[in-house]
Amino acid sequence: MPNRYQLLQTIHTPADLREFNDAQLVQLAAEVREFLLESVSATGGHLAAGLGTVELTIALHHVFNTPHDRLVWDIGHQAYPHKILTGRREAMHSLRQRNGLSGFLSRDESEYDAFGAGHSSTSISAALGMAVAAKQQGSGRKTVAVIGDGAMTAGMAFEALNNAGDQECDLLVVLNDNEMSISPNRGALHNHLSRLLSGRMYTGIRQGSKHALSRLPGAQHFLRRWEEHLKGMILPGTLFEELGFNYIGPVDGHDLPTLVGTLQNMHKLSGRNLLHVVTRKGKGYHHAEQNPCVYHGVTPFDRATGEQKTSSGTTYTRVFGDWLCDMAADDERLVGITPAMCEGSGMVQFAERFRDRYFDVGIAEQHALTFAAGMACEGMKPVVAIYSTFLQRAYDQLIHDIALQNLDVTFAIDRAGLVGADGATHAGVFDLGFLRCVPNMIVMAPADELECRRMLSTAYQYNGPAAVRYPRGAGPGIALDNSLESLPIGKAEICRRGNRVAILAFGSRLAAALAAGNTINATVVNMRFVKPLDTDMITAMASEHELIVTVEENVLQGGAGSAVNEVLNSLGSSVQTINLGIPDAFIEHGDHQRQLAECGLDTDGILDAITAATETMTAHTPGTLDLKNSTRLNG
Repeated sequence: MPNRYQLLQTIHTPADLREFNDAQLVQLAAEVREFLLESVSATGGHLAAGLGTVELTIALHHVFNTPHDRLVWDIGHQAYPHKILTGRREAMHSLRQRNGLSGFLSRDESEYDAFGAGHSSTSISAALGMAVAAKQQGSGRKTVAVIGDGAMTAGMAFEALNNAGDQECDLLVVLNDNEMSISPNRGALHNHLSRLLSGRMYTGIRQGSKHALSRLPGAQHFLRRWEEHLKGMILPGTLFEELGFNYIGPVDGHDLPTLVGTLQNMHKLSGRNLLHVVTRKGKGYHHAEQNPCVYHGVTPFDRATGEQKTSSGTTYTRVFGDWLCDMAADDERLVGITPAMCEGSGMVQFAERFRDRYFDVGIAEQHALTFAAGMACEGMKPVVAIYSTFLQRAYDQLIHDIALQNLDVTFAIDRAGLVGADGATHAGVFDLGFLRCVPNMIVMAPADELECRRMLSTAYQYNGPAAVRYPRGAGPGIALDNSLESLPIGKAEICRRGNRVAILAFGSRLAAALAAGNTINATVVNMRFVKPLDTDMITAMASEHELIVTVEENVLQGGAGSAVNEVLNSLGSSVQTINLGIPDAFIEHGDHQRQLAECGLDTDGILDAITAATETMTAHTPGTLDLKNSTRLNG
């Protein structure tokens, strides 16, 4: 390790930094920040949030006896410094790569990752559960939840805070606020107050007064109200006090001595406490400080210029963003809704051009859908832009608030299918199953960019709930037009005609299916619609072929292939079928193409599955389909 990491190279576990003095901790922070920049610039990953939590991470591990004390991070974006300090420094070069470190927290990866999470706003709930368990077990361990101000926009976070108010346990919630800034003058005052309010004198007066006045009628209520209003005049913590938390802060999250001193005082406190820490996203790296959204999630980049490596081609996200603006210009009833994913969902241009019709509701997927339902009730035409993996969080609202009432809501579902380096936490591989079983829904999966645009128009023009699910990244390169043309609902398309084998491809796997079909002269159908299925097409394929193969970038259980099987069963068809898709397992992070290959969803995997099926068929019934001598004639 380079000489510039003199202290960091001595850290093997957090116990190693607990003997450091304030000056050494400050130096260690500089080294961790430099190491983080060096690592993520080479591998890509989440950068800005981690740069902002370097000092906080060091202070927490310095004060608390991790892993005995439980440290629960929200999501994992802010936890890269935590990984560096908990025995994974030398493996940071493998971040988000196959068999390497996860980009999120993982209980399987380290005992210091108390709770695994890739979705936002879960930390307080999980930490509360751990704190209550610790009390029942009498373990004496401390529990800390670290949650960002963005994650606090989720209802789940407030559900946890509200429930915590009824629980007698020791829980510290650290609110990492990276939107506020503290001026130097106010910073000194707040840091002083934080130390004061967490110190022995204040807590002694606070607890002693409660004890002394406990026998006087109404005195406890008076004392509590007096304390809350006194703090409320100078501190923004009244809400948390009302929820049953002792509020401390705000503290400058980059002032290590103050952080350590405050946490040391709070470590001695029992009950439910909340520390408000103010940090700056991207701290220490100019490009990330100036534009933390761009450097939230990064590809490998040049540290000097900040320039990131970009892929060529038009992404599906871009296709959606352009379509949204075009449709909004054509129909003033259109409103765009997103749960805190403006940039990721491609809505930046729409937000700028149609400000009055753009609604970012925060990390609140449940609210986003019911909010859309309310607008649809009044004749608006909401388009909800959401990641597949985040739509899972609002399933009840999808069914009860939208589909049950057959409301006109369009779902633009991004990141459908496997997502490469983001791994299992963000893989959108369940949506076909949980969408197609819902009455009134239309579900579409485009095979290319132009089809995606036309499906979005189809969904929008349909008077009811309709979803278009499309993958992450660029399409195959099909030229786009500016029309708002739609597709006939429930109609598939034959892309090539062949003999004996019919491959029914859903969405992103069409190109691989075509390559396989060209090799063995199979018929290939672009199914387009998962619901309603083109039953006439399925019937025709079953009558004309000996083997039906379905291919989808979705889990097999309950997916599009299952839907085809249901149709064939209802027809009483005896045609042989095989279904290709994501197996019954969570697919870990790594290169997207390698993930597809491991699941048998690339061209070779499709051919291997067909070859194996035909050999089995021939063995059981001689004279039937035999591709042994014709497979991969053009390979």
